[in-house]
Amino acid sequence: MDRHIAKMNQPAVEIAYERMRFLITHNPNTYTLKRFTEELKRFGVNTLVRVCDPTYDKAAVEKEGIQVLDWPYDDGNAPPTQIVEDWLSLLKTKFCEVPGCCIAVHCVAGLGRAPVLVALALIECGMKYEDAVQFIRQTRRGAFNSKQLLYLEKYRPKMRLRSLRLRFNHSHNCCVQ
Repeated sequence: MDRHIAKMNQPAVEIAYERMRFLITHNPNTYTLKRFTEELKRFGVNTLVRVCDPTYDKAAVEKEGIQVLDWPYDDGNAPPTQIVEDWLSLLKTKFCEVPGCCIAVHCVAGLGRAPVLVALALIECGMKYEDAVQFIRQTRRGAFNSKQLLYLEKYRPKMRLRSLRLRFNHSHNCCVQ
């Protein structure tokens, strides 16, 4: 098998841009949860956003010190406004509190809902939607369906993450401008 294709079909892929790191994954089940949690820890994940219906007990993940947030929305669709707001707020907070951390997000296959949220973060940082899609598809082949692509094309960012600047004063307080 071509190594490049094998890499692109990995169950978890890291997307790093500026001061943000994401891990897009597929949905684990009870049998793969231990290996899944080990993978999260290997990437330094401190928060996991689950955007599909639960298929495993999040307590096992949280026991390992990883916060699990349940923000499910319909497969194949764009995220509701409230989830977008919560997602962007989470990113501003987490990347400020723990510089260099990695936030994981998963849906069932890791090809639709999860990549859409990561694309929104990239767009909010100032990346054009086409570039965000291509950037993610470099490692997550098959990401996005036509409805999600149309949503990203029409999405109008407020540049909420563009001026994400991590500054620490002597008391290590973070300032997001």
